[in-house]
Amino acid sequence: MNGDDLIERVLRAGEKRADEVEVFYARGQSISTEIKKGILGTAEESEAWSLGIRTVKDGRIGFSSTGDPDRWKECLDAALASGRIASPQQWGGFPKPAGITSTASSADRNLVVDVEDAAGMVGDLLEGAAEHPVEVIGGAADLARSYLGIANTSGVFYGMDRTLAAVSLETIREQSTGYEFDASPFLADIDARSVGERSAFLAARSLGGRDIETGRYDIVLSPIAAASILGQVLLPALSGRNVKAGRSFLADKLGEQVFDERLSVYDDPFAPGLGSTTWDAEGVPTRRLVYVQQGVLRQFAYDLKTGYRYGEESTGSAVRSGTQGPGIGVHNLFVDGPRMKDLGGERAVWIHDVVGAHTANPFSGDFSVEISNPFWMEGGELAEPIRTAMFAGNVFEMLRELGGLGNDARRVGRLTIPSIRLNNQQIIGK
Repeated sequence: MNGDDLIERVLRAGEKRADEVEVFYARGQSISTEIKKGILGTAEESEAWSLGIRTVKDGRIGFSSTGDPDRWKECLDAALASGRIASPQQWGGFPKPAGITSTASSADRNLVVDVEDAAGMVGDLLEGAAEHPVEVIGGAADLARSYLGIANTSGVFYGMDRTLAAVSLETIREQSTGYEFDASPFLADIDARSVGERSAFLAARSLGGRDIETGRYDIVLSPIAAASILGQVLLPALSGRNVKAGRSFLADKLGEQVFDERLSVYDDPFAPGLGSTTWDAEGVPTRRLVYVQQGVLRQFAYDLKTGYRYGEESTGSAVRSGTQGPGIGVHNLFVDGPRMKDLGGERAVWIHDVVGAHTANPFSGDFSVEISNPFWMEGGELAEPIRTAMFAGNVFEMLRELGGLGNDARRVGRLTIPSIRLNNQQIIGK
C-alpha cells in the first residue's frame, strides 16, 4: 500500500468515529556513514516510515503515532482514546484546501541515496583534515530522501519531497579539539573538504591557548556560536504559546523597539533551506513572517491549537519533529541586517562555539556558557588562541546594541545567521 492509499484509508475509518481527522505521513530512505579512527567505518542504509493521527471530537483533541503503517488501526484507536481524556478546547476546524501556487526549494533531484556518494564525502572530509597535523576522532556523512504527506477530512491532501546531505568531522591535536559540520537539501552546497579543513584548523590552531583574565571584552560570535545562544532564547520568545502563557520576555512589547535598529528577524519558508515548504505541519499555507523589523517587534508565531485558544490566526508556523505532534516552530529563520566587511576593528575575543546553551533561561534571557575554540581577533584575523573560559550575559540586552553583523552568514540548522560583534561583554576566565 502506498502512502496516499494509506492516508485515504485512515481518513475514511476515522471520520466514522470522530468529528475530524488529520493524518501526517512520512517515508524515507537514508545512508549514514561513520568515521572511526580516521577511516570510513560503518555505512548503514535504512528505510523509515512514520504515521501521525490527530482526531477531534467534541473539542477534544487526540493524537497518536506509529512507525509501522500496518498498525494504523491501533494508532487510530490510540488517538481516539487519548482524545477522550483530553480537556475540551476552542477549536475552529482543520484547514480547508488552499490554492497554493508557490513552490519550495526542499529537494535536490540530483541527490541519490548511494553508499558510494556518501563514501566520497567521507573521503573529502579526511582529505581536508589532512591539511593540518591532527588526528580524526569522529565524523559522519549522510544522504537522505523523504516524502511527506498531510491530509484531513476537510479536504486537504498535500505532499512534498525532501532531501538532505550532511557532513561533520571532529579532530584533535594533543588536548585541543575542533568540530565542524554542514547540512543542506542540496548536495552541491556541501563542501566536505572545506568542512574537514576547518575542523582540523580549529584543533591545530587552538593548541597552546593562554588564560584570559575575568573582565569585560568586545567579542565576536561566529554564526555557530550566535545560533546556539539565540536558538535557545529568541525562538521560544517568539512562540505565541509562550507569549499567551506569560513565558516570553517579549509578550507585551508588540510595536516596541526591542533590539538594535539594524537587526531584523524573519522566517522565509520559500527560501532554499532545510525547512522550505509551502504548507506547515497542519496543512496551513505558509508565508514570509517578519518578527522583528529594524529592531521593532512586529508579530509572534501561532499554530492552529494556540490560535483557536486565544483568538489568533495561525501563521503557518506548525512544525513536527520525529513522531511528535505539531508544535510552533520556524521553517527558515533569518537574522539579518546591514553587514560589515570587517568585524575585527578593535581587539576582540572571537568565539567559534559554546557549550551549555541549553541551560539558558528562555524567559529572562540570562545565560552562562563555556566558550569553545576562542581566539584573540585583531584586524579581522584570528591571532593567538585562548584557553577556554565562560561567557555570561543576557540575550535580550546584548541584542539591543550590536557592534555589527558580519558578511559571513551561514545556515546552522533552520537558522541563517552572520557573525555578531558585541561590545563590553562579560568573560569569566582565570
